[in-house]
Amino acid sequence: MPIDAVRWLMTQPGAPMQRAAFRPEPGPAEVVVAVAGCGVCHTDLGYYYDGVRTNQPLPLALGHEVSGHVVEAGELAREWLGREVIVPAVLPCGECDLCRRGLGTICRAQKMPGNDIQGGFASHIVVPARGLCAVDTQRLAAAGLTLPQVSIVADALTTPYQAVRRAGVEAGDLAVVIGVGGVGGYCVQVARAFGAEVVAIDVDRRKLDAIVTDGGAALALDARELDAKALKKQLADFARQRGLRATEWKIFECSGTAAGQSTAFGLLVHGATLAVVGFTMDKVELRLSNLMAFDARAIGNWGCPPELYPAALDLVLDGKVRLAPFVELHPLAEIDRIFDAVHRREITRRAVLVP
Repeated sequence: MPIDAVRWLMTQPGAPMQRAAFRPEPGPAEVVVAVAGCGVCHTDLGYYYDGVRTNQPLPLALGHEVSGHVVEAGELAREWLGREVIVPAVLPCGECDLCRRGLGTICRAQKMPGNDIQGGFASHIVVPARGLCAVDTQRLAAAGLTLPQVSIVADALTTPYQAVRRAGVEAGDLAVVIGVGGVGGYCVQVARAFGAEVVAIDVDRRKLDAIVTDGGAALALDARELDAKALKKQLADFARQRGLRATEWKIFECSGTAAGQSTAFGLLVHGATLAVVGFTMDKVELRLSNLMAFDARAIGNWGCPPELYPAALDLVLDGKVRLAPFVELHPLAEIDRIFDAVHRREITRRAVLVP
């Protein structure tokens, strides 16, 4: 029986979203997911408010943090019918040379919901079955979580999970996270789960307090109160007090701001790793030679390979990463109001829209 579905379309930056009916039809290797929840990401706001271009022309439903139930499947994806899933924010093709060499995050045929294909601010979404992350509903219930809440695993958790893995975080490390709302808050928790002592830096005292109370940060520093030199001294003092190395800090820029990026670069020490996780259209002036002088490295992070999603989800289901204190649910029909509230920073938790 055909499915009657609706999606909320962005027709132009800043314009009210338009509700539109459609009939989801999966291809042979695709599934139709009835959306349980879709998180509102900083990237969505970039498309909507800042004029960042989507790869698929408008009108387009945004949203790439999707969880839900598979209600229809093509002939090559029947095994997914009836299952609860998280849809990876970036879906590599799995067949090209890059994918075969383990470089799926730069696959040129990748599909990102809400960018390359219609996204998750909808009642249903059609996505490739390859890479879906199954959710064990019994473990989910035992963890006291719901399927809409774990939608944010699709990006807000898995993106910093990949960044922490790439940076090689391990016990005894000092990890520094700049910008601890959304992605940065989960970066704090993941780095801690990997054994690091974590320092959180932000300009929002509410976020700093929350990440210490609920996220496990060992120290919170307000960048409004400390200049670059003072921040670095505080970190050096903290490392010395905790018996951590003065070298090889793991620095994660998650704010997606020019100020945050400048701060992160200024914290380089010998052998440091700078992981750029946040995105901004703004330009930053840097002395790139610092990377050479400190024998440091800077790495970008785009999404997360689907094969890493189960391990990231395990951190949540095992209680090593907390979601509930940092997520709040809202009706999808209120998408315009929620976008505005998130943009104005009136909502400090991750907003998840529920059809």
